[in-house]
Amino acid sequence: LHIAILASILCLIIYWLIRDSHRVRNLSGKHVFITGCDTGLGNTLAKWLDKRGFCVIAACATEKGGQQLRSCSSLSLKTVKLNLADSNSISRAVVFVTEETAGKGLFGLVNHAEGTAPIAPTDWLRIEDFHSVLDVSLLGLIEITLKLLPLLKKAKGRVVNLINSKGLTAFVGGGYRLSTWGMEAFSDTLRVEMQHFGVKVSIVEHGFFKAGVVNSDVIEKYLLRLWNRLTPEIRDSYGEKYFLE
Repeated sequence: LHIAILASILCLIIYWLIRDSHRVRNLSGKHVFITGCDTGLGNTLAKWLDKRGFCVIAACATEKGGQQLRSCSSLSLKTVKLNLADSNSISRAVVFVTEETAGKGLFGLVNHAEGTAPIAPTDWLRIEDFHSVLDVSLLGLIEITLKLLPLLKKAKGRVVNLINSKGLTAFVGGGYRLSTWGMEAFSDTLRVEMQHFGVKVSIVEHGFFKAGVVNSDVIEKYLLRLWNRLTPEIRDSYGEKYFLE
């Protein structure tokens, strides 16, 4: 019994030593760039990392979002306006990050994009509905990652892609789940390739959180708009009862 207790204590000590060895030290001067910081998880994470002492660069889709975030953060937190569907906006954000890091490289990139994606049966949708999601939540995130890789390699930094686990289930059609699976595949490939440069790539699959709950009224209005634009043939094939349920 005593040997078992001693063995358990020894295992705990070894675990604590290993865990502590992986903790990031000397947070001051380490820059972390986060996308999608107007509200929700990105906003919360930016505030939390700022309090921990990181040099946070938060990308917001609106100037209002940036102002609100700066008003409740330290002076070291910087914001930049970013439209992930616009390559020029992405390039401007990369220039801003390059100037802010001042030759040190980028310690962390946190990719997060939670949009109001069209969620509906697949044949209710048009190709532009897929573009509206994929251009932001997949291609936009990939583009900004590619353009920041030189800074990440310079600092032997890390990429953390935040993915909502609800996007991994095949429930209804639309681009949201395509973008989720796409980011999973992109992350897995990038992780293998970046090992040579000392850059770590992680996926964090999160669930629902209060700050990011989508208003059901918004979803209902969007579905109504999609329903009303359907051809009579498609509406008849589903029936009014299907839509109301």
